[in-house]
Amino acid sequence: MRTCEKNRETRETHVRVSLNLDGTGVSRVATPVAFLNHMLTSLATHSMIDLEVEASGDLSHHIVEDVALVLGDAFRSALGDCRGITRFASVSIPMDESLAEAALDLSGRPYSVISLGTHGERVEDMACEDATHFLQSLASSACITLHINVPYGTNDHHMVEAAFKALALCIRAAARIDPARTGAPSSKGVI
Repeated sequence: MRTCEKNRETRETHVRVSLNLDGTGVSRVATPVAFLNHMLTSLATHSMIDLEVEASGDLSHHIVEDVALVLGDAFRSALGDCRGITRFASVSIPMDESLAEAALDLSGRPYSVISLGTHGERVEDMACEDATHFLQSLASSACITLHINVPYGTNDHHMVEAAFKALALCIRAAARIDPARTGAPSSKGVI
């Protein structure tokens, strides 16, 4: 089973994440940031990862950031040595007037380029910049290379949600076990 549970407790936040990479998309998410809850539920649903997240803290920014860090760490641990995974994925996801493009490499090298193209300062109860920061922090903590671009859209909610759905489908595809592969998907032999 590719599962993991991680906890992080600081003076600012307390976060617990539990996940199963080979799940059915069941989630239980409880943070004080309603839009983050919505995005994490969507991420679990479309990646088919079973996900539990509990978080509390002093400021929305700290909660968003620390959830991303703990989730990324749990994802990296659940992947283990990456033996047999597909590794790469890319998708385009429409959501009404918005389009999100994502490309992912479970490379062991943390790097991200995130362009959500949002127009306002907030999407529901979350700062738009925190949505970008969540994705950057997740990529860094999970040690993945992640590119997300939302080239157009008029509704910030749709734009960010399309980005999270695109990420979810990339995770599902890249973390999938390829039955034809016995080792790590790298010419180096390890990731």
